Parts: sequence; C-alpha cells; structure tokens
Amino acid sequence: MIISHGKRVLQIEAEAISALVDRLDDRFERAVELCYFCKGRIVVTGMGKSGLIARKISATLASTGTTAFFLHPAEGSHGDFGMVSKEDVFIALSNSGETDEVLRLLPSIKRLNLGLIALTGNLRSTLAKMSDVVLDVSVKEEACPLGLAPTASTTAALAMGDALSIALLQKRGFQREDYAEFHPGGALGRRLLVRVQDAMHLGADIPIVDGGTPMKDVILEMTSKKLGITTVQDPQGHLLGVVTDGDLRRVFMNRESEIFSLKAAQVMTTHPKTISKEALATQAIQIMEQYSITALVVVTKEERVAGIVHLHDLLKLGVV
Repeated sequence: MIISHGKRVLQIEAEAISALVDRLDDRFERAVELCYFCKGRIVVTGMGKSGLIARKISATLASTGTTAFFLHPAEGSHGDFGMVSKEDVFIALSNSGETDEVLRLLPSIKRLNLGLIALTGNLRSTLAKMSDVVLDVSVKEEACPLGLAPTASTTAALAMGDALSIALLQKRGFQREDYAEFHPGGALGRRLLVRVQDAMHLGADIPIVDGGTPMKDVILEMTSKKLGITTVQDPQGHLLGVVTDGDLRRVFMNRESEIFSLKAAQVMTTHPKTISKEALATQAIQIMEQYSITALVVVTKEERVAGIVHLHDLLKLGVV
C-alpha cells in the first residue's frame, strides 16, 4: 500500500511535467527574450511553497549566467522593493494567481514599467492579466489526496523555471568554463577549473627517447619515469610518436625474438592522441575514456612536447 501511494505521487508529478511540453510556444520564447535582453537583474518572487520554488529558480538562473535574486513578496511590500532597479525583470510565481502578497507588488512593478513574467496555474487570474508574458503551469490534480498540499503544481513550476534557465544558458552561449567560474568550490569546482597544465609532468619527469633509441633503453626510460609511456622526439623536441605499455605487449607477442634489435621508431605509435596545456582536465579525461588510454602527450601549437598528463594524476586532484 505504501509503495503504491508513492508510485501514484510520482506518476501524477511526471504527468504534470509532461503536460508542459506541448504548452511551450511563442510565449515561452518571449519570456526567454525578455530575460535575455534585461539590462538589470531577474527578480524572482513567490509566497509560501511557491516562494521556495522561486528561490530555487533564482539560484539556477544565477549559477547559469543570468544575474538573479529572490525577493520575498511580503518583505518587498515593507521596504525590500528598494533593491529593485528600473532595468530589472520580474518572474512571479503563484498557482492561483491571486496571492495577496504577490499582488501587492504589482503596482510598484507597473510604476517602474518593469517586465513581468507570470508562472501560474490560473490564466484568468489578476496576476496573469497584469503580466507581459504568462507561462501556464496548471496541473490536472495535486498529488496530495486531499488536494491541499502543493505538490504537482510546485513540481511543474520548478520544471518550467529550469526550462527558462537552460534556454537562457544556451542563448547566451554559456560554456563549461563560464560555469566553472560560478562554482569554484568543492568537487564540482575542481572538475571544472583544473586545467591540463595543473596536472602534467614537466621537464626531467617527461620520458624522452629519439627514433634511433634501442628498445632496451626505451624500456629503461619507461620504467624509470613510471608513466607507462615514453615520447619519441626529434632533436628540436617535436613529437614523432609514443611507445606505450600496449606497444611493448604487442611486440612481445608478435616479435619477441627480435625485440632488442628494434629501435623506438620501429615500435612507436605515430600520430598519438595529444592535448594542449590550456585544455580543461575534464577534456583530457574524455579523450582517455574515448580511446581507452591512460596518458596524453601535452604539446604546443608547434607540436613540441610540453609534458605528459596521466590518469592517476587527475584522480589524485579529484577531477574524476
């Protein structure tokens, strides 16, 4: 019985979100445009449970490149409206569209001629009639069996807020690097801020041989540097190829009797995967995963070897 109650709630809320998909039309586009061309900030407001959702929407906007803050409507009527500028845009949440505290803000919003976007379940409400853009977040039913506790309605409003935020993110051309600037702390910050140059091996730690190096010395170089790879370079430091543990295994399997008569150039992998030192460490991880390798050669624009970045070093930095 308990599980069936839980499933019912999830089903109702899932249907509430699904119903929003077909409602996205030119009104949604106008809402995104209004926020995009806003010269000030996006002010998000709502009372009670809608207020909690409004806080989340403002936080999502702020973390994805749109300057935003939450204004408590009751506090806004008692002085906090002074934080609002003439260039701001409002997003107001009220399922009924008749929430007293929110309606009290409308004269001030109109007096400043601010753009107003309503997220409401009542398209005939006072809030809807006084808004520039109305986004319909109505639901067929609440998940609460008494029809009292906001459940499906708040879920729908939250989803619509996420849709607005991400549409704005994409319109702004917001990139991973931009996101990193807003999330410098914790594991997320480490993943997004660390660059290859922060983790790569430099100078004497780089395994180096030339094309004529005997395989005995190649193996010694790989063993001493402990990276499972060595670069093969010309006298000017340009990358010719690499010899990896995998290359050694293939030679032992197919040419074991002659391995120590071979030179590095005869065994190396030409055109290995490389990366620049300015690249994000997460990009290095993606390349390693895609090609099932554990190390990348870091090169300059002139294809000179600048370093080696290894999976284990990225693990230690918490990038993975």
